[in-house]
Amino acid sequence: MDKQLVPLISQIEIETTVQQLARELDRDYQNCSPIVIGVLKGSFIFLADLIRQMQTPIRNVELIRLSSYGCSTTSSGDVKILMGLSEGIMNNQDVILVEDIVDTGLSTTKAIEILKTHNPSSLKLCALLDKPSRRKVPVQIDYLGIEIPDRFIVGYGIDMDERYRQLPAIYSIEE
Repeated sequence: MDKQLVPLISQIEIETTVQQLARELDRDYQNCSPIVIGVLKGSFIFLADLIRQMQTPIRNVELIRLSSYGCSTTSSGDVKILMGLSEGIMNNQDVILVEDIVDTGLSTTKAIEILKTHNPSSLKLCALLDKPSRRKVPVQIDYLGIEIPDRFIVGYGIDMDERYRQLPAIYSIEE
């Protein structure tokens, strides 16, 4: 059966949410120059839009790559590190971890564990989307955009088997 894309979050709603998150980060980091770390691949569009909206000077932008989905639409629960960080980059620095979506919490928790080993002075999580109904481990989201229902979604950087990332809005996939 063919898959159908059903609109879930419009491009305008995403833009408004990103602007609001940027304002919150600017408020809280007004006297800092944080390092912003995006989790690839899904967060790359959100990360780019977010830092372009921020007025706060950013010390550095880094990327990490984790995987728990492979080609499936459900997380395997086995989080793999595909790309990491250089040693010493975050030592005694304020760090903002940027995620596209917090789903089961497994990959986000793994990313936070990894980042903590780099000795940041502070570490906060900013997520565009949260799907709490699928949570397997607790995750504290310090800056949250939108809570969504338990649907498989694509668009705005989020993919299904590497497809649909380029869509400017977010869609659920229905069969």
